[in-house]
Amino acid sequence: MIGRRRNLLMLIGAALLVLLVVAWRMLFLPDALAFAGGTRVSLAEYTRAPLTGVPAELENADPLTKGRYLAEAADCAACHTAKGGTPFAGGRPFKLPFGTIYTPNITPDRHTGIGAWTDAQFLRAVHKGIGRSGERLYPAFPYASYTMLTDDDVLAIRRYLASLPPVSRPNQPNTFAFPFNQRWLMAIWGTFFNPGKRFEPVAERSPQWNRGAYLVEAAGHCGECHTPRTLMQAMNTRAKFSGGQAEGWNAYNITGDRLSGIGAWTDAELAQYLSKGHAEGRGVASGPMAEAVDLSTSRLTASDIAAMVAYLRTIPAVRTEASPEMAGPAPALASAGPGDSLPGKRIFQGACASCHAWSGRGAITSDQQLTGNRAVNDGTAANVAMMILDGTGGSPERAGAYMPSFRAAYTDAEIADVANYVTARFGSKPSRISAEDVKRVREE
Repeated sequence: MIGRRRNLLMLIGAALLVLLVVAWRMLFLPDALAFAGGTRVSLAEYTRAPLTGVPAELENADPLTKGRYLAEAADCAACHTAKGGTPFAGGRPFKLPFGTIYTPNITPDRHTGIGAWTDAQFLRAVHKGIGRSGERLYPAFPYASYTMLTDDDVLAIRRYLASLPPVSRPNQPNTFAFPFNQRWLMAIWGTFFNPGKRFEPVAERSPQWNRGAYLVEAAGHCGECHTPRTLMQAMNTRAKFSGGQAEGWNAYNITGDRLSGIGAWTDAELAQYLSKGHAEGRGVASGPMAEAVDLSTSRLTASDIAAMVAYLRTIPAVRTEASPEMAGPAPALASAGPGDSLPGKRIFQGACASCHAWSGRGAITSDQQLTGNRAVNDGTAANVAMMILDGTGGSPERAGAYMPSFRAAYTDAEIADVANYVTARFGSKPSRISAEDVKRVREE
């Protein structure tokens, strides 16, 4: 009897220990630059070169030009602009597992925007996630990344926003159910997951690397999409940049892994992708990434793009199953290739082959190439379905990288058929996306 009781107590103790370890790992995550090692110093102590603000090319620009550049580097317009709406007037919905959140109006309208906000209130919102009236903001607003922005850069962005035409557009209420509608809970979230500190460079790293870190981690907040989330919806920095999700799209691995990340990409390919939204043989930016290119990275200077590339090169490699080895060339003849998806093949023949070609190499430009594209090698086919539904995103000005939406042209079943055909013909393995899956992503 005593032995059984002892064994039971030992099991309970072991279970509690496991729970404590899991909780500790979930609540205490490495910060953004923990992987880099070295000595972290304040910006004032790092005297080798300016790291924040605008690049040297814009050093003598007027304040509004500087503010606009920083607002573009922070990709503010993408989230704070509804589809077809006025830039920065808010109203864009983001569907989350626990409801829909609508982005606020950040034009200088005094009643519905931020025109009546003080500088201190704006800084507090960006750095701490606390609104004008003291309400806690949800981390869909990436203040856990923006907290690294300097006060000067945040206020430069504010000055630029204040120069825009005010738009009277009331903010829409979120649809979160209890307990997620309790904003005070975000104070607890922020205690663990918002570091609340300005950017600290690594003394042993070069100015270019540190500038890239500031752009990628703070302004560009790349990890918010490209890093998986924990159960607490914090970025799991132990799997930093190994892939995440954004608005129904898969944001792929951008670590140094050569198979599932960007380790095999050249510096020139990475720079071209960030500045143009396309790297030959690597694919085209689509969905939220296409918006990020159009509204943010394509507007950065060549020196800042190079700094981002230099920093990304040092992210530790993480191998992920979501991005398998790329498939080889596809057959050029329509009669060759997979034959078990005749409906999908017919749709591809009628709507896709004229641009993408049966070989997948692109009939007109290399922007239309499917072979070597991560989306067609993704066994979920989520991004392929999203591209068919909504196009690649971005603007028609991006030449061959632009693809129109087929949302209204095909049913859920037809989109599933053609998505499965595309992955079978051009990818490393066929997907099995269903009409129900397409219906879900269509609604998202």
